[in-house]
Formats: sequence, C-alpha cells, structure tokens
Amino acid sequence: MAITGKKTNQDDVDERISIVEGQTQYQSRCPDRYDSESIKDIMPPAGLQDPFIGEEGAQIQYRITGVNDGNQALCYIDDSSVSLLRGPFTPVIHGDIGICPVRFTDTLGTSGCILIVAIGALTTYTGYVLGQFKVRHPQIHNMSDAAEILFGAWGREIITIAQIIFFVFLMGAHILTFSIMMNTLTNHAACTILFCLAGTVLTFVLTLSRRLQEVSYLGIISSLSIVIAVMITVVAIGIEAPDPRAYAIGHPTLLSGFSAALNIIISFAGHLAFFSFQSELAEPKDFTKALVALQVTDTSLYLVAAVVIYRYAGAGVKSPALLSTSPVVAKVAFGVAVGTIVIAGVIIGHVGAKTIYVRLFRGTRRMNERTLVSYGTWVIIVLVLWTIAWVIANAIPVFNDLLNLLAAAFGSWFSFGLEGLFWLHMNRELRSARQIALAGLNVFLVLLCCFIVSETSYKWELKPLRGDF
Repeated sequence: MAITGKKTNQDDVDERISIVEGQTQYQSRCPDRYDSESIKDIMPPAGLQDPFIGEEGAQIQYRITGVNDGNQALCYIDDSSVSLLRGPFTPVIHGDIGICPVRFTDTLGTSGCILIVAIGALTTYTGYVLGQFKVRHPQIHNMSDAAEILFGAWGREIITIAQIIFFVFLMGAHILTFSIMMNTLTNHAACTILFCLAGTVLTFVLTLSRRLQEVSYLGIISSLSIVIAVMITVVAIGIEAPDPRAYAIGHPTLLSGFSAALNIIISFAGHLAFFSFQSELAEPKDFTKALVALQVTDTSLYLVAAVVIYRYAGAGVKSPALLSTSPVVAKVAFGVAVGTIVIAGVIIGHVGAKTIYVRLFRGTRRMNERTLVSYGTWVIIVLVLWTIAWVIANAIPVFNDLLNLLAAAFGSWFSFGLEGLFWLHMNRELRSARQIALAGLNVFLVLLCCFIVSETSYKWELKPLRGDF
C-alpha cells in the first residue's frame, strides 16, 4: 500500500507509516484472503483508513481486548432493547396478523410468530454480511464509509446525512420514552417538557466518554434491566388477564398487514451501529459471536413476550407495553426499565457522535489525545446532537409518525438493502450454485427494501384520510 501525501515533517511520515503497518497487521488476522486478485478491491479510497489503527501506546485507545469483548456483545444486545417496550408486540397483540398461519390465499396472511422468526433470520444474515464486508474492508467505520466504496464520494455524503438524521430521531424517541416513564412514576403529566429536558441532560452526561468500552459497562445494566422489566410485565399480564380473548388467525388487509410486518422490521433495525461496534473490537471474528447473541436474545424475547401478552391482554395493549398492567405493576416495571430507557439512548447517541468525530479527526493524532481541542470537540458534538433531539422530540406534533416513516425509509436500507448490495459487490463472479442462490436472496433483499419504502410512502400519503399510520 503506497504512502501518499506530502511529507512535511518526520512526525507526519511516522504517523502515516504507523497507520499502514497497523492496517497490514489487522488484515493478517482476517479470515478473508488478500491475494493479488482481490487487493484492488480491498484498497480503500484515497484518505480512508481504519481510524483506530496504530493506537498502541496512545493516550486514548479505542479497541477493546480480553474480557471486555463480552461487554461489547452486551452493547449489541442493548442496541435494540427498547424495541421490547413497543415494537414487535403491536402487530400480534392488535390481532392484525394473529399467532397462527392463515390460508395462503388470504392477503398477506401469515403468522406473527413466523414473521418474527423470519425477519430475525433475515436480519441475522444481513448482519453477518455486514461483518464480512467489514473484514474485507477494515477501513470501514460506519455506513458512510461503506457507501463510499460502493458509490463514491456522493454516496458517502448522502448516507452520512441519512444516518445522522436517523440517529437524532432515535435519540428523540428515547427522550420521549423517558418522559413517559417519569409521568408514570410520578403521576404528574404536566411536567412532560421538564421530564424530557431531564432525560436529555442525563443521557448527555453519560455520553461524554469517547470510548465504547465505558459505554459497554453500562450495557450490562441495560440488558438486565429490559429483560427483568419485560418478564415482570409478562407475568403480571398473565395473572391479571385484562382481555383474555385471542385470535389465532388473522385476516389483514394489504395495508394493515404491511404495517404489522413493518413494526417487526423496525424492531430488528439496529444494523446502522454494527460497523462502529465492530471497529472497536480487537478481533474481527468476535463480531459474529456478538451478532448471534443479539439476534437469539431479541428473537426469543420478542416471541415469548408477544405470545403471552397477546394471549392475556388482547387488543387492549398500550404502548409502551409496560403500561398494559395495573398502575402499581407498571410503576415497578418502569422503575426496573429505567436502565435500558436511558442507556440504550446513550449507546445510540455515542455511535452518532462517534460518526461525526471520526469524520473530523480520522488519520490525525487528535483521535487519541487528551487535549482541550480533541475532547472539547467531542463534548460539543454530543451536546449539539442531544439538543437537536430534544427540540424535535418536543416541537414536532407528528414526531412518532415521522419516526416510523424515517425508520422504514432509512432503517430498511440500513438493515436490508445496503447489505444486499454489499454482498453483490463482494461476489461479482458467481462460480457455484450456492453463490447463485445467495445472489438471488440478496437481490430479493434489495427489492424488499424498495417495496418497504414505496409502501411506507403510500401509507404516509393515506394518513390524513385514514387518521393512522
């Protein structure tokens, strides 16, 4: 790999040599081959290098080693944990698609459980593709880096804007969830704006660390928090049985069936953060273990909670689902869930801020320094993102509807469409029947993404007429 750029002084030369040597060491640990046929595809675009290479001995070291890799896996699990409060339950509980399969001739007739398992399997596969693409291109830190490999500079800028917007709206969703929790715990709904402000300040403070390692410690608390809170809700609803009527068979219309499926898809849409997480792992192969832990845990909890809550709560479930129990139990569940409500937002805010921070300081010593400029820049980025999230969460009347629209438009591409394109980019020559079959699957993922975006846009246009999303 050639060293480019003007050698202005010896420090600059040493820094560039360190980056290149570190890149070579990183590639030597990757299972993919780096032969003469593939080296052209592996070479990064000009100026794009792994931001955490060559940090040995630096003041700030981002890569996590040893036992902390287990904590990193918990960050993956935590990434979509708040979805357990609202996402996958809705289509099954409302009876849109039911629990058991219906006749094939019914429009979008399918099972809520089958959909959860199928979408969980698809997102596991697409997450694996992301991991392989990162291994093939170690310089990738986020989706915009990957987009530059596929589409060039314009693709990078478009994806950068899209992912920052998506991150900010997700952060806003966590702020609103925090206010709902405080309203429930205090029986005081008049201070919603103040509760939102308090949640913003709390998450801002917890996002001040530049390293994911510190955030991963919080992930342990968050993961335990959401599991215990959901189990409390499931047991309480099973005992109280507020609406024990359940329908195994659903006969949805095209629109309601699509809405149900979309809700489940959004619950698995954590792929936007995967590249950033994997970049701070010392060994690329550890990503697969974390991915499996995430998908197995999420899918299992989604299934158990959806079936039990629908069986005993029926269509009377509220959002978040913790509100479907008695007031006392709801307070207990929210008190336990406070960890995941806050910390999951912190992880999203951290990844969003890190995307901008790496863009500013990639390839410079400021990435690994404890100076006023380097840390002050990080604090400003975090402050600006959380402030914008607080403003839009309080100022936009249709915030939840707009969040659903963005989740469908951006989340579908980040979780399905781009992964299909990544696989096709890595496998340009189809040399076996297996590769041909996988090519068909990945083309299907791209088409599925296009369908989701088009149907969501259609549903958004109908909202003023129907009054729902």
